[in-house]
Order: sequence, then structure tokens, then C-alpha cells
Amino acid sequence: MPDTSDNEQTLIQTAIRGNLEAFNSLVLHYQDSVYTLAYRIMGDSHSAADVSQEAFILAYRRLDSYRGGNFRSWLLRITTNTAYDELRRRKRRPATAFDDLPGAEMDDGPPLPGDTPTPEQVVQQGELQSAIQNCINALGDDQRLVLVLSDIEGLSYQEIAENLGVQLGTIKSRLSRARSSVRHCLQAVQELLPAAYRLIGNADDTK
Repeated sequence: MPDTSDNEQTLIQTAIRGNLEAFNSLVLHYQDSVYTLAYRIMGDSHSAADVSQEAFILAYRRLDSYRGGNFRSWLLRITTNTAYDELRRRKRRPATAFDDLPGAEMDDGPPLPGDTPTPEQVVQQGELQSAIQNCINALGDDQRLVLVLSDIEGLSYQEIAENLGVQLGTIKSRLSRARSSVRHCLQAVQELLPAAYRLIGNADDTK
């Protein structure tokens, strides 16, 4: 996958004209970002894989609606909407607890960054990853979405507001409550949290 924006735009324009190989190159470049976002919103690997696949299918079908700008943000917006639609559908079906999902006890999600860990660190990282994801899962859908988009994907408040079609003040309020809820949730596993993974600071800081 070429690194320059010019080459990316060339791939996009080629894909718009129906070239599947060009679109597959875009998929390879962005599949990790799409999957990670889907995983954080959905809470399990199987649902994340399904959402990721559906998001790429929708993106291919809607390429003619892309009007330039940041392609990654455009793609992640489709992923967010796809995940949110799935969450809404689940509300109309009997819910399955996260811990009851097949293989959930073994699903640590995307690996944490860092140097090669010791066996003890692997266990701690797995516990930390599981604790963080469980705390994120405990949030309401609206709060979970803004937390993931802000603190994991790094979108600004304005970008989140535009992606979700929600007022800026509402985004800030939801994010503040979400951070507070996760912070309290993680107090139970405080010994697992290195400084890099602690949600500290003013939740209302502008981005």
C-alpha cells in the first residue's frame, strides 16, 4: 500500500471506477484500524469481525459518495455506524452476556503495545485488557461510542460530533461521564494499571 496521500487518492479513484484490486489494497491498509474500532465498540472478536466485513462492503458500495478529505475518518464513520446499527438490532433480541460468548474467556482483543513481555507481564496485560474492555462494555452505547472514538481512536470532539451527528456539548458531556465511569470501574484492578493506561486528567480538556 503506497504511503502518500496522492497514491491513496489514486487507489480510491481507481476503486470508484470498479477496480476491486485497488479497493483490496485500501482494505489491507485500514483493516487493523477498522477491526480495532469495531472490537472496542462490540466487545468481542466475532462481532468485530462481522462488523468489519460489513463496513468494508458498505464502503465499497458507497465509494461514489466519498467527497475527498480524510479517507480513514470516512471509513471509520461507516464502521461506527455499522457497529451502532448492530447494537440497536441486539436490543431487539435477547441479550447475551459478554462472559457467556463462546471463547470470551480467552479473548484478550488486540495486543497492547510495548517491548516483548515476560510470561508474568503477558498474564497481567491479558488481565488488564480484559478489565478495560469489560469496563467499556459496561457503558451505555452512546457513552461507549464517544469514549472509543476519543480515547482510543484519537478523534477530536468536533470530529466525533460530525461522525455521530450530535451536538458538541453532548459529546463532551457523554465523554466526561464515560471516563468517570471507566475510572471508577478500574479501581478494582488498580494494581494492573501502569501510568500509560490510566484515564487521568481533566475529562473536559479540549482536543
